[in-house]
Amino acid sequence: MTTTANTANTATLFIDGEWVPASDGGTREIHNPADGEHVVTVSEATRADTEKAIAAARAAFDRGEWAAVPAPERGDFLLRVAAELRARKDEFARAETLDTGKRLVESQIDMDDIAACFTYFGKIAGQNAGRIVDAGDPGVVSRVEYEPVGVCGLIAPWNYPLLQAAWKIAPALAAGCTFVLKPSELTPSTSILMMKVLEDLGLPRGTANLVLGAGAVAGAPLSESPDVDLVSFTGGVATGRIIAASAAGTVKKVALELGGKNPNIIFADADFDAAVDNALNAAFVHSGQVCSAGARLIVEEPIAERFVDELVRRAKQIRMGGPFDDAAETGPLISAAHREKVTAYVNKAVEEGARIRCGGTWGTGELEKGFYYTPTVLDNVRRGSSALVDEAFGPVVTVETFNGEDEAVELGNDTDYGLAGAVWSSDAGKTQRVARRLRHGTIWINDFHPYLPQAEWGGFGASGVGRELGPTGLGEYQEAKHIYQNINPQVTGWFPDHGKVN
Repeated sequence: MTTTANTANTATLFIDGEWVPASDGGTREIHNPADGEHVVTVSEATRADTEKAIAAARAAFDRGEWAAVPAPERGDFLLRVAAELRARKDEFARAETLDTGKRLVESQIDMDDIAACFTYFGKIAGQNAGRIVDAGDPGVVSRVEYEPVGVCGLIAPWNYPLLQAAWKIAPALAAGCTFVLKPSELTPSTSILMMKVLEDLGLPRGTANLVLGAGAVAGAPLSESPDVDLVSFTGGVATGRIIAASAAGTVKKVALELGGKNPNIIFADADFDAAVDNALNAAFVHSGQVCSAGARLIVEEPIAERFVDELVRRAKQIRMGGPFDDAAETGPLISAAHREKVTAYVNKAVEEGARIRCGGTWGTGELEKGFYYTPTVLDNVRRGSSALVDEAFGPVVTVETFNGEDEAVELGNDTDYGLAGAVWSSDAGKTQRVARRLRHGTIWINDFHPYLPQAEWGGFGASGVGRELGPTGLGEYQEAKHIYQNINPQVTGWFPDHGKVN
């Protein structure tokens, strides 16, 4: 696989308009988690490389070339990016699949969503020209304008590498910002392709920069540097706390999307077959490596036993396999280290009294070449146990039961997180009441997982701060400025002239 014309010498950092190798010659080997096959060798940035990229973004922003482009024209640029992504969908999807091990069909869906994201921000880029404020004085013209926040550090995760990066890149460019992108060290290929697209479409030098490597080295300067005005991070809560603390030193803006422990609440009057089917999707899509996964199944007592029995029966049928296996329905975990983490999560749950109804094992046979973990259902999970508190980020769902709306809401809100949740019932009034009471950033009613580029995404509590997507997602990359113009200046007389004082 070739990611750019420059991969022969691993010149895969993009800094100040140039493809360059790491300053110390460091590289990293990327392997497909489905079978361990080598994918690509990329540069491994040093701290000095990231600092150089920040300096390039700072200089580009201070020159003002991109910010000076009228907002509608910046929007047109994003629409051209979207068109390029659609034209090269198969190339981008294959690159994403090789890095992540996810099924090719899932990567193709991701590429459609990424193009839709650039399209959305391309269309709204020039819509908010500010507003006139009535000062109550005919001699005053007062208006609020929106300006780019400046230099942005964008840190994306490995589960949806380019999708999560696009949620940051598109609004940053729409607002007129410059940026340094740091994708996960495990999944760099589509970020490299994206930089090539931005370069080929003529984005001004230094506006977009790319560094690759581990967060502690390549990513840390993005939250520490006084030359970065905003840092946007998607990932785990532990790293998010470190980034927030580091960013506080320079009082920069912070946007954090830190995952969730998401309740999927099933009332007894729900459409049984649809609820079971969607509970499988909620928990096991992309092997559960989804921040909004429905990892907490909360079922009303009268149907709980039947519901869980059917869920277990269906979960046992899920076919695991490689990304290009047409019969596969789910793929591997991202790495050996992550599979060990999921294994430890399940083992601890069992030690605390949970029962494994299905799964809890690694892949066998041909699957032993990759990092597979079987879809797992845990019941008898005690309230307050680690399995209900910690995020597994794997194909594991826990089961809880309830009686009535109040207990459903109490359980659904019994988490430090607050990213997403779902309510299933045939009673429209009940679903609306419960949805209003749940403290989560997205609530699905009789569905699970869909999102819209035009609707804000983000969470309450430990799920982070700020929002991505929607008008608010653009606003994260802007600063509001109030301009008050007195068109008829007069002497105020507040401090009268008392004449010459000896």
